[in-house]
Amino acid sequence: MTNEIYVEKNGYIATLVLNRPEKRNSLSRAMFQTILDNLEALRTDSSIKILIVRGVNEVAFSSGADISEFLDVRYAANHAKAYNDLALKAIYALYKFPHPTIAMIQGLAIGGGLELANACDFRLATPNSKLGITAANIGIIYNLESTKRLMNIVGAAKAKEILFTANIFTAEEGKNIGLITALHEPEDIEDATIQFANHLLSKSSVANAGIKKIIQAIVDGENEESEELAQMILDSFSSDDYNEGIQAFLNKRKPIFNK
Repeated sequence: MTNEIYVEKNGYIATLVLNRPEKRNSLSRAMFQTILDNLEALRTDSSIKILIVRGVNEVAFSSGADISEFLDVRYAANHAKAYNDLALKAIYALYKFPHPTIAMIQGLAIGGGLELANACDFRLATPNSKLGITAANIGIIYNLESTKRLMNIVGAAKAKEILFTANIFTAEEGKNIGLITALHEPEDIEDATIQFANHLLSKSSVANAGIKKIIQAIVDGENEESEELAQMILDSFSSDDYNEGIQAFLNKRKPIFNK
């Protein structure tokens, strides 16, 4: 059980790996707890500036919640609430991770698997990946938080189509509606994901962390800067990154930002 989720670190990049290939990385209740525990540890790790989430192999990112345990841990309202609260807390922790996050999708990203990917800032996928949210097939109502996140990405009409039909669709179709950031061939996806992560790392971590907070505030309905956001913006003008960015521009060189 303890190895069904693990973290790899490579410099400033952490990778959260879903490692249950025999179940196509279906997510058990215990795995949601482990995801939450790992994210809480990583968010306080000052050495981590990028997070990648992926499945252990090409078969699946995640085929969704483990339905085989639903009659034990997600049956009737009281059990369902405890399960849902934990799952949503883990997914929200990923959504609110303070640095850029990338879902590397190979194979299936279905139901809770796509929900997890949608909590990331970027979704890179292979052309043969399959996506979908199939709650309508098992008679449960998709939660508001994740529905809103899906709508923010693809719009209300497409979100309705995805949820009402419970159809499985291709990553190419996902890219056409803005759900997938980029497509890469299966043999290239790992290198492409690392290359993209390193490109983000070459930019100011002060700027990237701030951009993420501001975009999330807008998505969450804010129309004016809070005192906290306004102070964060002002503080950036006193940062080492700002000084380095200005010096690099004046000297016609690429900036080298501290991490």
